[in-house]
Amino acid sequence: LARINAASFEIAHAVQHTTGQAFVMAFQAGGPHAQDRGLEAVAYAWAEQKRHPAAARWSKPQRKGEPIALDKKFTPVGRGVALLVACNTFPTWNSYPGLFASLVTGNPVIVKPHTGAVLPLAISVRVAREVLTEAGFDPNLVILAAESPQERTAATLATHQDVRIVDFTGSTAFGDWLEANARQAVVYTEKAGLNTVVLDSTDNYRGLLGNLAFSLSLYSGQMCTTPQNLLVPRDGFGTDQGVKSPDEFAADLGAALDKLLGDPQRAVGTLGAIVNQDVRDRLDEAAGIGHTAHPSAAVAHPDHPDAVVRTPLIARLDAAEHQGVYTREWFGPVSFVIATDSTADSLRIFGETVRRHGALTAAVHSTSEDVLVATEAVALDAGVHLSENLTGGVFVNQSAAFSDFHGSAANPAASATLSDPSFVTGRFATLQSRRPVPVAPVETSAGV
Repeated sequence: LARINAASFEIAHAVQHTTGQAFVMAFQAGGPHAQDRGLEAVAYAWAEQKRHPAAARWSKPQRKGEPIALDKKFTPVGRGVALLVACNTFPTWNSYPGLFASLVTGNPVIVKPHTGAVLPLAISVRVAREVLTEAGFDPNLVILAAESPQERTAATLATHQDVRIVDFTGSTAFGDWLEANARQAVVYTEKAGLNTVVLDSTDNYRGLLGNLAFSLSLYSGQMCTTPQNLLVPRDGFGTDQGVKSPDEFAADLGAALDKLLGDPQRAVGTLGAIVNQDVRDRLDEAAGIGHTAHPSAAVAHPDHPDAVVRTPLIARLDAAEHQGVYTREWFGPVSFVIATDSTADSLRIFGETVRRHGALTAAVHSTSEDVLVATEAVALDAGVHLSENLTGGVFVNQSAAFSDFHGSAANPAASATLSDPSFVTGRFATLQSRRPVPVAPVETSAGV
């Protein structure tokens, strides 16, 4: 980790040019923040392996004679080969936890980078192999399994009998397939879901709009934590600027986006670039759904003229009429302002969609303590992390190592949490050996 930290700028440039992230984000999320998540996994793994003593003496009194005594040893042992299947958008942030959790629990790791983001992990694997060699270990404890876009080696590797651990970040379809088919392995997945915001009331409408506009814009919505479904009562919600209907809110949010992204130089620093053709196709498809309240617009990148940069699209939907639309994940700069019957109806939709389809984040805005408590109850029942009344410099997209959990393993969006004890305990077993304590020889008096 320290050696990777020293290569942070090299890795940041690699992340920027493979993912489309703006450089500041590529440096932060791809460098120190990713390393923090790796260190966090190491800390959990160390603590769990030290939970049991390395040795102990056990004794049991007997009815006659001396107690039975055994010396016991307890040794953490890795499960076997680990496979790390990385994603296109955050190749280091989503990979370092599994990489280091597996290594520190005694497992060799095969790193399978996404075909669109090989370089950041190639650099990381190079560093790992150098450090392993210097420490006297076989460098092949970490290997890179890069492939061409036409190859599909992840499924083959994941179901190999010698692969005992699988870490995956990516699509729901392949994550579900891994969970169902890699039966010989412990499978940790982070997939996708329907991140939801419940809007009930606010005493800082301007702050709400600015905060949400930035959340939707950051890396062009290509974060697994970006909000998608914004639930608004069709009769409107109370603000310090009066009651705002769904249409008014959608228009105001669009204006906040335009203000945030009006200057191209500043805009590209927030938006980055569209990562691949799938996101572009999804954005084009979304333009024909519902009523477009804020169309996506192209932004010319002043430094990279061939980069594809697009602003977020906001569409207006009705909860009853467009259920088939908003219950699907639209990864990228697409979000929906959805009119519901009431806040209670919003909470019902929130709970049902997360339980069925999953979510990695959720948020609520309300000045009512009763509504906040009710939303917390729904979030707990649905198994999703909740942010409340964010109007300043903290955003629902963000999570901090050693402070925030990422993923809950309590809804379909993920089967793992970064990081908690369950993220590491499946990677090793604590095995014991025991033997009787030698009986001390009986001393006798001379001449007897």
